[in-house]
Amino acid sequence: MDSFEEFLEENVGFEVRNVGCTISAQKIYNVAAKIKRNRMQGRNTVEEVLCLSTKRGYTVFHRNREESNVVSDIVVAYPTLIAMIRTWPYVLIMDTTYKMNKYNMPLLEAIGMTPTGKNFTVATIFMCNEQATTHR
Repeated sequence: MDSFEEFLEENVGFEVRNVGCTISAQKIYNVAAKIKRNRMQGRNTVEEVLCLSTKRGYTVFHRNREESNVVSDIVVAYPTLIAMIRTWPYVLIMDTTYKMNKYNMPLLEAIGMTPTGKNFTVATIFMCNEQATTHR
C-alpha cells in the first residue's frame, strides 16, 4: 500500500480529493466505524471477540445461559501464559472492574507473578455478574 489515501479508497470507498483540506473528527470516526464494520463481516461484538481470540491462538472458554443460549461468560487466555501460571502458581491476583462496560459485564483480570517480580495476565474474563456462582 503506497499511501493512506489509497488505503481509504480501496478498503472504505472513501476518496480523498483535496489532501490540504481539514477533516472533522466526526468524519474520521465514521471512516473508522466503517472499517470496523467491514472487518467484522456481520458478526456482533461478542462473536468478534470469540472469532479474533480463536484466530490469534488464544484459549477461549465461554458459557451460555441455559434458557436463551446467549453468551453469559467469556474467558480468554494465551497458552504461554497458562503454562507460566502452571510453573509459578504461588501468586495469583484477581481484580474486577468497578465500572461496567456497555454490556454491563464485569471484567475480571487474573494476574500471576514470576519469581523475579514481573506480573503477567493469566486470563481476561467477562462475567454476567459478580455473584459467587459465576466464579465457578
